[in-house]
Amino acid sequence: MQISFPDELTRGLDLTPEHARMDMAIGLYAERRITLGRAAKMAGMAQAVFLRKLGELRIPMHYDLPELEADLMVVRETE
Repeated sequence: MQISFPDELTRGLDLTPEHARMDMAIGLYAERRITLGRAAKMAGMAQAVFLRKLGELRIPMHYDLPELEADLMVVRETE
């Protein structure tokens, strides 16, 4: 996918392709449109690093009851 904007829209933003990917990944994750793993890949970083970035921006991690139950099953299986 390629996205382009007229120069007058991005002038003065110091917007690199890396920043644009990060901003898009954060936005899609914050809107609950993609998973943490997919957002981290889109941003080009490890999940732990992406989570730290979300924390810096005060964007909450999405974690619901079904995910907790799945994690607990994995923990019980490894005991």
